[in-house]
Amino acid sequence: MTTYTICIFTENTIGLLNRITIIFTRRRINIESLTVSETERKGISRFTIVIKHESREDVEKLVRQIRKIVEVLAVFGYLNDEIVYNEIALFKISTSLGSKSLDVETINKQYKAWVVYWGLDYVVIEKTGNDTEIFEFFAYLKQYEILEFVRSGRVAVGKTEKGLVEYLPEAEWESYL
Repeated sequence: MTTYTICIFTENTIGLLNRITIIFTRRRINIESLTVSETERKGISRFTIVIKHESREDVEKLVRQIRKIVEVLAVFGYLNDEIVYNEIALFKISTSLGSKSLDVETINKQYKAWVVYWGLDYVVIEKTGNDTEIFEFFAYLKQYEILEFVRSGRVAVGKTEKGLVEYLPEAEWESYL
């Protein structure tokens, strides 16, 4: 199966997420991760959806179907080598008396992860990277008592020179910049 990242630029409208996810449901395509945020343009949201699918043709049909939604301004489908992407993961690790002490130097230098909160009984460690890097770090942390683990969806930008600005004329949208 191939991993695809679909980036959808939309007007910020109530109920739009439901209409987009229905298209995936009807085609029996599972969403691996979903991230939604505002863009550099006020009132414009960006959906970053990751799916795994065998057929590029089916994914292209899916993209064409999403483009038919009135509030959708632009849709782009990418393979992993066509984008720059990252995820973030937080690990809550026990530091109570009697538990194995953390090797913070290895965590920082080898895994490029950081302690972002140090409490009396636990620490919270942040790791950014792709899913492979995050799960390698997870495997390392199994030697400690993991109290919680949470991972965000993918955030991504295309490797092309064009961005959202190229598709939305400056005069039509207010910018945060």
